[in-house]
Amino acid sequence: MTAERRPPAQPAYVLRGHTSQVHAVCFAHGNSRLLTGDADGWLICWSLAYKRPTVAWKAHENTLLGLAVWGADRVITHGRDNKLVVWKLGIADESSLDNILPANSTAEGGRKPEVIHALTVNTLNFCPFAWCRDEYCTATAGGNVQSNASDVDIRSDAPGMDINSNAKTSPQILIAVPHSLDSDGIDIYTLPSSKRLSTIPASKALKTGMVMAFSIHSSPTTLQVIAGYESGHTMVFALPPSSTSWQTLYTALPHSQPILSLSASPSSDYYLTSSADAILAKHPLPSSKTTSKPAIKPLKLVQTKHAGQQGLCIRSDAKIFATAGWDSRVRVYSAKTMKELAVLKWHKDGCFATAFADIEGSEGQGVDRNSPDIASPSGNAQELVPAQEDSPVSTDLTTPHPSITTVSQRRDLKAQTTHWLAAGSKDGKVSLWDIF
Repeated sequence: MTAERRPPAQPAYVLRGHTSQVHAVCFAHGNSRLLTGDADGWLICWSLAYKRPTVAWKAHENTLLGLAVWGADRVITHGRDNKLVVWKLGIADESSLDNILPANSTAEGGRKPEVIHALTVNTLNFCPFAWCRDEYCTATAGGNVQSNASDVDIRSDAPGMDINSNAKTSPQILIAVPHSLDSDGIDIYTLPSSKRLSTIPASKALKTGMVMAFSIHSSPTTLQVIAGYESGHTMVFALPPSSTSWQTLYTALPHSQPILSLSASPSSDYYLTSSADAILAKHPLPSSKTTSKPAIKPLKLVQTKHAGQQGLCIRSDAKIFATAGWDSRVRVYSAKTMKELAVLKWHKDGCFATAFADIEGSEGQGVDRNSPDIASPSGNAQELVPAQEDSPVSTDLTTPHPSITTVSQRRDLKAQTTHWLAAGSKDGKVSLWDIF
């Protein structure tokens, strides 16, 4: 007797609003919002309680490459129009902004969030920016910041200048982007100062080609950058305190095709790379205190037989990671064994981006499933009926919770505590999956 075959998994919800391929997805505000960006430069902020747009605007004149959330009221976007922009967008700002979707809006959209900072950057590589909170410059008193007159234009309306007068009181972050002149190198800026901190030059010993993906990490003692290149090489660089020279801690060539994405583990003890080939690679993440020769061997290589996996993302509990495939599949793997756990097939066209909801409270924005706290209001949107309702979180909105008094609050809590996986596709749709 053969075992009964289970039906293929279906997304819990599908968000339809973009008119071009979705290149970036990002959860925000304690998992109460999802930000999605497309090839036309549009950004849509979705309420996860109601699966409706709360804000939509044309953030860039070309493809939106990357998204990030900075604190409670700032969103960073990176577009192929050579702009990196920080917008003021907190939950309290949504009511004063337009939420008309691209298909129904004018070419420029309606009321946009306020621009707080803007940088002119290199986007020849199709490489999205990376960022982290700055612990390094704070600990070293900014001793290595380059402040040459050529780096900063003193005009108040110049690209790279702080637009907000309260910039000095803003917490500092570090931004990594491809070098403005040499696409093989990496520039690191600080915000809100908008000054260039340092530059990682192109390798003289290896022909790496353009930088394709990177990640940046800061501690009081070291600034560390992970980079993936067009040649398939990956490297780890470190800038120790009181030094202006970058050290190369790790070099490897695990891929035969350009690296498409990489992601470091939450504990910063390893990182993963994916490529246009079918290899997934796990690499050590050495410390700048390492005194031996730079490592050249990955920890593990997996031949998946599925070429073109990108949008690699490790969940905040470091148990699983996901990739978006050119073959329209979203694949979920074990972070420990790198074994394929699930193949999520719904989209008809290739997938470009993935993101997990924060389930561990990293950066102070995650939501515990057992927490009674509600991070944000729901608004007055109408509720959508899900495609499938099999969430491990209780769907009974009539059962009272000791600290929750309204159906709206219970709906918010359910949306914020679900283990969402979001995937953006060439078909312009965003699928939301409730997994593990």
